[in-house]
Amino acid sequence: MNPENFVIEAAKLIRLVVFDVDGVLTDGSLYFSDNGQEYKSFNVRDGLGMVMLQRSGVIIGIITAKQSTIVADRMQKLGIKHVFQGRVDKLVAFEQLRKELQLDYHQIAYVGDDILDIPVMSKVGLAIAVGDANKLVVKHSHWQTKANGGKGAAREVCELIMQNQDTWDSQLSHYGILC
Repeated sequence: MNPENFVIEAAKLIRLVVFDVDGVLTDGSLYFSDNGQEYKSFNVRDGLGMVMLQRSGVIIGIITAKQSTIVADRMQKLGIKHVFQGRVDKLVAFEQLRKELQLDYHQIAYVGDDILDIPVMSKVGLAIAVGDANKLVVKHSHWQTKANGGKGAAREVCELIMQNQDTWDSQLSHYGILC
């Protein structure tokens, strides 16, 4: 099976998409104020894609090595319930989530950008690297987004899955858009 067909067939089976945060949902930059307050920038189109994907029946999970109230607040606003922060060993959190949701590996996609993501990427049915991911991550992925992390990569992933599960048109119709 050629790589493009593999991605299409794998996307049809996905019930859970797990995203890293820094470098995937953000551009990887860390901003700090003079008093040490941390800031992150999230892409609003990524957020809408994630809302639409959840509404289409696919669960979203977050596993990140850092701990941040900004991430907790953003994920709450997006309705994402499965958020694991401060997890340098992402595989432990991933296995906990997979078992809790009673999913097989082939039903899960993971989106990453750096070497901490590779252990999980090596387990899932659809491993995705963002456009500006580390070259070793790209090597371990099944598919790479055109967009960079924090610049529409998550939206690209959400659309890929919805289009291949035939839920994209129904999500557009939710906004009065007919295809």
